[in-house]
Amino acid sequence: MPVKINWPMLMATVCPNIGGWIDSYFVKKNISWYESLKKPKYIPPNWVFGPVWTTIYCTMGYSSYLVWRDGGGFEGAAVPLSVYGLNLALNWSWTPLFFETRNIKLALYEIAALWISTAAVGVVFFHINPTAGYLIIPYVMWNSFAATFNYVIYRDNKQPPAIEKAEGKKN
Repeated sequence: MPVKINWPMLMATVCPNIGGWIDSYFVKKNISWYESLKKPKYIPPNWVFGPVWTTIYCTMGYSSYLVWRDGGGFEGAAVPLSVYGLNLALNWSWTPLFFETRNIKLALYEIAALWISTAAVGVVFFHINPTAGYLIIPYVMWNSFAATFNYVIYRDNKQPPAIEKAEGKKN
């Protein structure tokens, strides 16, 4: 008996990971800069971020599928799926903003907007499908940690080492 693939579910689940894969380019390109920053001891080791984000992206995507399915497709669930689309754009833009431009302060403002949009996704998804809303909770929690990390890195690195060297300042 042939296996029937639920293509909408598969595509929705994979879609958020695409931005994550693209974002990994900016991380790898700038990892030595990131390593040079003062960071609190409670920031997880670098190897944790890939598996965590992959899991979160898959649960986000699956949640969006549940909303699409139960909300009447793109027309019936236009508002929650639009909030989700905005959230993905904010999510995917944080990494190049932080790592490529190295603008930690602007990244902090952006991650605050991301956190608000993530909470909004959870609420609007819950109204269509409670499971979809509950699946966003780990994402809200991880964004809370990430925002805290961003703030502490900003606080402890008012002017990143790469900029200090470029300006010829001595430590």
